[in-house]
Amino acid sequence: MEKEPMTISGYEKITNNLDFLKTKERPETVIALDEARQLGDLKENAEYHAAKDKLKIIDSQIAELGNIISKAVIIDPSTLPHDKVSFGSTVNLVDVDTEKEYTYTIVGGVESNADKGLISFNSPLAKQLMGKEEGDEVQATLPGGLSTFEVVEVYYKEIQL
Repeated sequence: MEKEPMTISGYEKITNNLDFLKTKERPETVIALDEARQLGDLKENAEYHAAKDKLKIIDSQIAELGNIISKAVIIDPSTLPHDKVSFGSTVNLVDVDTEKEYTYTIVGGVESNADKGLISFNSPLAKQLMGKEEGDEVQATLPGGLSTFEVVEVYYKEIQL
């Protein structure tokens, strides 16, 4: 079985979402479905079909989150060395050609959020960065083409999801 590394905050976020779906969202939708069913003719009952579709989506989300949780391996990045890029490292990079600076933190797939600079350890860039040290150069193929980055700094900071 494939393991899914994540931080404790990522794990808590997923288990909280799952709990919300199971204890609030799903029961409310079941009630709405039941009330819509009592309105009569199911063929032309928009409320019934909407509630039924919503229930399908919720059940699929519950199954997906349950699957992720079953594969979860919680890693505390604060306990790892960050002299080289590893899970949970924050990396400051500079594009050698444009001198533009970037900061990324390497996290689990379910925690990734490019807008916040959180990239999945499975992403092409993170795979290129793993094991690199300050001063190393990395060539990475990004959506804009091939770029060369210099690793300016590798460190650990608490991850904000």
